[in-house]
Amino acid sequence: MPTIDMEATGTNIKDIMTKCNMTVVDMQETFGFNTPQAIYKWFRGAAIPTIDNIIILAAIFKVKIDDIVIVKTI
Repeated sequence: MPTIDMEATGTNIKDIMTKCNMTVVDMQETFGFNTPQAIYKWFRGAAIPTIDNIIILAAIFKVKIDDIVIVKTI
């Protein structure tokens, strides 16, 4: 059964963000978050962005959703 690898996805989000020359503050402002904690949770794999936020990430990173989400098969 395929599932989202939360840690690998979080690492991937951080790597893509860095390649796009974005900072956590840039992302925080883009999403309108009061604090950056949600973004750091994504990076650690403690949480996964909602589908709406994944769509926004794909748009700001100019990649496909498949390029962000890492799927593993158990």
